[in-house]
Amino acid sequence: MALMLILSTFAPMKTIILSEDVGLSEPSVATIGVFDGVHRGHQLVIGRVLDTARQAGMASVVITFDRSPREVLDSSFCPQMLTTLAEKEAIIAELGVDYLVVLPFTKEMAALSARVFMQQVLRERLCVKTLFTGYDNRFGHNRKEGFDDYVGYGQEMGMQVLRGDVELMTDGTEAISSSVIRHLLVEEGQVEQVSQYLTRPYTLQGRVMPGEHIGHQLGYPTANLEPEDGRKLIPASGVYAVWAQLEGEQQLRAAMMNIGSRPTFDGHRQTLEVNILDFNGDLYGQTVCITFVARLREERRFDSPEALVAQLEMDKEQVKQLLK
Repeated sequence: MALMLILSTFAPMKTIILSEDVGLSEPSVATIGVFDGVHRGHQLVIGRVLDTARQAGMASVVITFDRSPREVLDSSFCPQMLTTLAEKEAIIAELGVDYLVVLPFTKEMAALSARVFMQQVLRERLCVKTLFTGYDNRFGHNRKEGFDDYVGYGQEMGMQVLRGDVELMTDGTEAISSSVIRHLLVEEGQVEQVSQYLTRPYTLQGRVMPGEHIGHQLGYPTANLEPEDGRKLIPASGVYAVWAQLEGEQQLRAAMMNIGSRPTFDGHRQTLEVNILDFNGDLYGQTVCITFVARLREERRFDSPEALVAQLEMDKEQVKQLLK
């Protein structure tokens, strides 16, 4: 089958799914990776791609995968991600990249050596002239080879391979990584720190489903959310100040959110409940986007519903102060 070549126009970013008949024809400057979260470190490497591409008059390209490579190699693995593919696409588009290339990751692709992958995919089908890698990025079968190997392979095929800079955390001791951010989010609920590393607040989207109406009985009606993507990470249990954006609205509504098992009422399964301040409408079946601002406290068991209500009053006031 003939290869259909796509010409860059340096217009708003185009997303292409690489296949046997789709590729790029003009020279490009690229980087490749999972880019989960598209955090500050990722943005630094992508920025170098953009600068180099503009100076050379080439297309800027970010190459990622349609799923976690580990998901293909281990059928029992269930990835937990900071960003869905759609979210990743939107974030990268805002950075000014010409192309986002999505590779459908298969066992056949996983079996390619780094050298073969660079030659057949990067060089021949995407016309990569300069490749930036993350400081710890590895690809190819079993990830055996490293940066020095990529440089050597690149020299053989006329491709310059450069290393992306290490973006340090504020204390200067540890590099920002998706795994570090996942830990801060899931184990500690540090959504404020996470937002600094992502350069934007963490968001979660879910559909409002019927609940047990406990919040309504307490005078704090809540929307019971079911995440739209089961692979999207949920922050640690606790009470959070959040913004809630209702389906079809541009408005951000101040809200407080409880993530946990409702121990005061002997709950055992995790729930995500959002109380939108000063809102009494029917939300069942609607999609709500939650933007996390701050964690107020851990979830805990109270001696009585009355004690819980008293705490909720204090939580509400704190949310108002944070979001006013």
